[in-house]
Amino acid sequence: MKSLIDNARSFSVQVAERPEEFRDLAAGQTPQALFITCSDSRVIPSLITGARPGELFELRTAGNIVPPYDRDRPSGETATIEYALRVLDVRDIVVCGHSHCGAVGAMVRGEDLSAVPAVRGWLGLRASKLPSEHGLAHAVRHHAAAQLDTLRSYPAVRERLADGRLSLHAWYYEVDTGAISVHRPELGGEFRPL
Repeated sequence: MKSLIDNARSFSVQVAERPEEFRDLAAGQTPQALFITCSDSRVIPSLITGARPGELFELRTAGNIVPPYDRDRPSGETATIEYALRVLDVRDIVVCGHSHCGAVGAMVRGEDLSAVPAVRGWLGLRASKLPSEHGLAHAVRHHAAAQLDTLRSYPAVRERLADGRLSLHAWYYEVDTGAISVHRPELGGEFRPL
């Protein structure tokens, strides 16, 4: 924790060296995309994309799960997606899965999660079983693409897709190599290098 505290203390010095950039940030944000990814500490959206502060709106959940839309039972995830579209007017949503994903691995292996009931319940939001016959990487890719279908059930997503103001993307990030592949529905749902 000491290194994190030391960096937090020195951050104001960095801000002082770029006052215009941070003054502009104080005036508001105009992110290019909503980036939905796993809570895993090895997945750092701004590092992966090179996004500067204010360019990427992030939603991080265990297993990059997008919960089903339920107007009567709003969640933080639902609110984040709605805000990104209706207030920030993002034009792209990326759902990014990653290699070595513990959440998807637990779902694929059918692990006993009784010691972590909240995690078990969260992972239970997955409506369909993930394919395991082709390994974890394939399951993670399939899972990321499946989240796009869940997103399509959100009213704000449907509206913007219908009028061409939104594009949906599924990515797969390899933690150990840094490689990114992207879902290509036009190629039968294959993932190809970005």
